[in-house]
Amino acid sequence: MNSQATITPIIEMRNIRKHYGPVIALAGVSIKIYPGECHCLLGDNGAGKSTFIKAMSGVVKPTQGEIIVNGEQKFFNNPRDAMQAGIATVHQHLAMIPLMSVSRNFFLGNEPTKKIAGIQFYDRKHADSKTMEAMSKMGINLRGPDQAVGTLSGGERQTVAISRAVHFGARVLILDEPTSALGVRQTSNVLATIDKVRNEGVAVVFITHNVRHALAVGDRFTVLNRGQTHGTAMRGDITPEDLQNLMAGGQELATLEGSLGGTV
Repeated sequence: MNSQATITPIIEMRNIRKHYGPVIALAGVSIKIYPGECHCLLGDNGAGKSTFIKAMSGVVKPTQGEIIVNGEQKFFNNPRDAMQAGIATVHQHLAMIPLMSVSRNFFLGNEPTKKIAGIQFYDRKHADSKTMEAMSKMGINLRGPDQAVGTLSGGERQTVAISRAVHFGARVLILDEPTSALGVRQTSNVLATIDKVRNEGVAVVFITHNVRHALAVGDRFTVLNRGQTHGTAMRGDITPEDLQNLMAGGQELATLEGSLGGTV
């Protein structure tokens, strides 16, 4: 990743607040995402991670705050607005049809067509070729483009979804807990995919509560707690223990450990 002093953030979230009536989900969170970096957003359940990425991806409108994309303020009315700005989200529950082929899932909603006698037809040859090329680039060796998505491992399905988003122009890729339900090998495959995508200059926002997974690929780490940020640290500037403590409650946890004789 290049020096942050010489490049403009691809997306900047400034003082993002979100209120649901009297409930404050986000209390002024700011974050900068740079091209070609993996920025890990960590926090326990209820920390505000989901609400924050919903604001970033156009699912919800912030009560207050600014969203700046490539130096220009944006107003997202819906997820399509965010996608047009190059922001794509791969959710934990993938939007795929298990009985359909990898190729059809890869181009689902964006099917390539060709004209025969003036009539539009699905261009299967083009779709199959591009799918195999994209999967090979990400290190996934399919039996063929017609292989059913349901026969792939969880990690391979995540890779299909990630590769699909990048293929269709994502410059900021939000990954919502992509490793939470995966085994060790599948997790390694997904982390390797994140590294490949980052090396192509795509910014990755990796939402997780797993410190080990974050440290494996992260360039910077922002911890959320109760709708507020506990700060952002660069790789090498924070230890795994400090990162875990911030997630677990920071000073509150240390106080509890002291009162219980260090048994927490």
